[in-house]
Amino acid sequence: MAAGNDMKSANETYSGFTGLVKWVSIVTAIITVAVVAIIA
Repeated sequence: MAAGNDMKSANETYSGFTGLVKWVSIVTAIITVAVVAIIA
């Protein structure tokens, strides 16, 4: 099992990753809507 310090580091890494995924998803959705609007 991971030590306490390892878990803190892992939680920070996971939090950063999930935040990045959230923003990338939002940006991708905006770009998709823009491209569809241009094509339509």
